[in-house]
Amino acid sequence: MNDNAKNKCNLENSFFLSDIIGKKVLLNGKKIGKLSDIAIFETEKLPETTHLIVGRPFGHQSLLIPWKYVKTINCSEIIIDIDRIEKFEKDPIESQVLLKDHILDKKVLDLDGNEVEVVYDIKMTLRNNVLYVTDVDSSKYGLLRRVGLKWLANFIYNLANKIQSETIPWTYVQPLPEHIGSFKGNVKLKVLKEKLPEIHPVDLADILEELDHDQRMAIFNALDVEHASDTLEEVEPRVQRDLISSIEQEKAAELINDMTPAQAADVLAILPAAVADDILKLIDKENAEKIEFLLDKQEENILNYATSHIFKFPPNMTVKQALEEFHNTAKDKDVIMYQYIVDDQNKLIGVTDISELLQDNPDEKLEDIMIENVISLEPENTLMEASRMFSRYLFRAIPVVDESDIILGVIPYKDIMNLKHRFI
Repeated sequence: MNDNAKNKCNLENSFFLSDIIGKKVLLNGKKIGKLSDIAIFETEKLPETTHLIVGRPFGHQSLLIPWKYVKTINCSEIIIDIDRIEKFEKDPIESQVLLKDHILDKKVLDLDGNEVEVVYDIKMTLRNNVLYVTDVDSSKYGLLRRVGLKWLANFIYNLANKIQSETIPWTYVQPLPEHIGSFKGNVKLKVLKEKLPEIHPVDLADILEELDHDQRMAIFNALDVEHASDTLEEVEPRVQRDLISSIEQEKAAELINDMTPAQAADVLAILPAAVADDILKLIDKENAEKIEFLLDKQEENILNYATSHIFKFPPNMTVKQALEEFHNTAKDKDVIMYQYIVDDQNKLIGVTDISELLQDNPDEKLEDIMIENVISLEPENTLMEASRMFSRYLFRAIPVVDESDIILGVIPYKDIMNLKHRFI
């Protein structure tokens, strides 16, 4: 293999996956496709490249090229030497780990802080005609380089040779343990650096949300009751439904019983009513009564909690006029952080924030500074739906509008959250 050609990507025969993915692959001086992925084999020390996956145009079968047939690899091109293309028309075998498909963009937990990072790039090094995987890159530099902004990354970091590297040596990257139930994915989906019991429920929830069903269940079933219960609270509703529907109802009841009534109500609210009722029958009676009370409250119509004591201003009002009105009538309002801009038909067309008003030009009109895309609730929304929207957007208040965008009232954050906490 031509080592001089392989030096073009970087010094010391090292380069990143983003440097070569998508580069043209040549056979006998003619382009036959582009590099779409690299397959590796995990050895005791560092993974070795076993094959290149070459994507071909016009619907042709991709090629699986063994590394021994690669003659040149650099940032411009990859040259292979094979006799007949047809014999290499095949897909990767199931047990192979693909760097781009299985590793790139996956989460990795920091060894010291358990903080979730993302693999933006992968570093490789050529030694004695063997291409090894040596590091994963979760740095911001890696992200910029990955999306084609290497020049910007170099400018920001004052040239590449001065960058404080944030790559993680592959020797520190451990696959998911094979002894966890039926999970056989190893590094295909997640790169973990701590044992499951040490992973914070919030981080573990992020991981479970991206796994497929079988892998998700294999990990979830390996958790103790407290850890599983805490993690179940953190995952998104779609995954909560998947997890609960896939375990015995007795176990689901055990997990629900380990939560506060408010947390349990949040989880049960996303399940079919019949399933939620069956689980409630299996948990502590006193706890079940509190949860049922909360579930009933969560289904209440949100309009029951709306207030009309708000600021409604016309779009042609100036900032100065709005501030004068604010100072004169704020004591009578339930919501003072936001000012809702309405037309003469009471149609909500925008919103302003008092902190922004205090900084804007007094002569500016509200229609010129308002936010037009207003997040709102609908009259038929429930208390639970409002609670979730507050949790998602972190607003101090959310307006309720009908199908014609007529403002019907505003839901203050404190009223919804305080109501919820009173029943814990």
